[in-house]
Amino acid sequence: MRKSKPKKRILLPDPKFNDQMVTRFVNMLMYQGKKNTSYAIFYDALSKVEEKLKESGLDTWKKAMANVMPTVEVKAAGLVVQHSRFRQKFVRIAELPLSIKWLIGYARGRNEKTMADKLANEIIAASKNEGAAIKKERRYSQNGGSK
Repeated sequence: MRKSKPKKRILLPDPKFNDQMVTRFVNMLMYQGKKNTSYAIFYDALSKVEEKLKESGLDTWKKAMANVMPTVEVKAAGLVVQHSRFRQKFVRIAELPLSIKWLIGYARGRNEKTMADKLANEIIAASKNEGAAIKKERRYSQNGGSK
């Protein structure tokens, strides 16, 4: 067992919007260490969102992220004889990776031509409480956190 907890790594904010949440999103979007490519995809997707909705792309993305974030999680109560599950409100840190993973995963599964188009359309759908990522969040919350 470790003697002490590992130090928390500080994420630098992204260069355009100066936001750490954008950096976390881009890091999970990235393949094979190609961070500049994933930044280009993300910024291109936000510009396409702005063109289609005539709203700020970053605000629409944040609204979509808030809609996709799950509200409950299930923790196992470790009893000796039986294991029971109970619902619990999500800790703020734990809900963000799930929402990022769902938004990116369902964007990759869409049928548009480029990843920027896929991501832009999934962001638009999630901001309107539609789309596959929202379905996943609703299913997750109804089943009490079981995937």
